[in-house]
Amino acid sequence: MDVDTLTRIAVAALEDVKGRDITVLDVRHLTSLFDRLIIASGESSRQVKALAQHVVDKLEAAGAHILGTEGERSGEWILVDAGDVVVHVMHPAVRAHYNLEELWGTVARERAAA
Repeated sequence: MDVDTLTRIAVAALEDVKGRDITVLDVRHLTSLFDRLIIASGESSRQVKALAQHVVDKLEAAGAHILGTEGERSGEWILVDAGDVVVHVMHPAVRAHYNLEELWGTVARERAAA
């Protein structure tokens, strides 16, 4: 399954369960590990878990292979690894603390300067 299709399915799944502040980053030029990074927020641990599980369910139903998930126990930050697409679902406070958007943006600026 191509990256654009994986991305569309994951974003639609997040929207289905009212994920907030969904951000899609194209990171092909930064890493060979994956092509897209999707970040979304959920208002509670229960919603974060529901968002991540819905992404897994929708991707698997479409025929995608989920390589793994991390963080389900606490529900503060759950990562779904679908190969070319990695989805991070986080509490807003955790998202603000780790600020993945800025981290990946900083890497992009450092590589451009090198």
